[in-house]
Amino acid sequence: MATIRCKGTQFNNVRAILFDKDGTLANSEAFLRNLAQRRSRLIDAQIPGVQEPLLMAFGIEGDRIDPAGLTAVGTRQENEVAAAAYVAETGRGWVESLSIVRSAFSEADKHSLCKAEQTPPTEGAAQLLETLMVKGLKIAVLSADSTHQVEAFTKAYQFAPHIQIQLGVDGYRSKSDPVLLQRILSFLEVTPEEVVVVGDAATDVEVARNLGAIGFIGFTGGWSTAVSLSQADVQIEKFAQIEVLT
Repeated sequence: MATIRCKGTQFNNVRAILFDKDGTLANSEAFLRNLAQRRSRLIDAQIPGVQEPLLMAFGIEGDRIDPAGLTAVGTRQENEVAAAAYVAETGRGWVESLSIVRSAFSEADKHSLCKAEQTPPTEGAAQLLETLMVKGLKIAVLSADSTHQVEAFTKAYQFAPHIQIQLGVDGYRSKSDPVLLQRILSFLEVTPEEVVVVGDAATDVEVARNLGAIGFIGFTGGWSTAVSLSQADVQIEKFAQIEVLT
């Protein structure tokens, strides 16, 4: 067990840390912005006039992405449903609208290079993971992305040996699905009171709350736009602000 201290806030008897990926361990801003723009253009090519509304729905304004917006925190399915709703407003049926959107999303994927290569680790992430491992803490990664993309990221940057379990939301309702969270606890063989969650979004706050974690550390250094996580026990801008005491 260890004590985690951040800016004067202390969490005792910690055995595991649960990290978010995009916006926390991974610097994903440019990739996600470009992906949302590409998806919008491809849908607009079939349904003229929806590009700008879609960009707003995805949380894109000019060259900026909203860290709390749909593209930044939503699952692929949530993004598909939201986009299909705009297509349906043009008079298409729901099944047709979903088909158009899914086709555009798949086409956008074909034009994207490997996501892991375009989403480098956030500054200090590698050092923190190494420290946690040396101190004997268990590490989990939970993302709204797919499990495949989570594994690709940790493999690309040699994080995998530090991590006990890494999951996306494949087959689950959301990141905060109790079944998914219990799976993580069972695999790590820890209780909720022994886990600290680290993330950059309100969805991560929900994960900590549903999990019953001892604490939530809000990470605000993963985006160029300011992030505010008022519900966090403590907010940090750099991973170096996390101290691991034994």
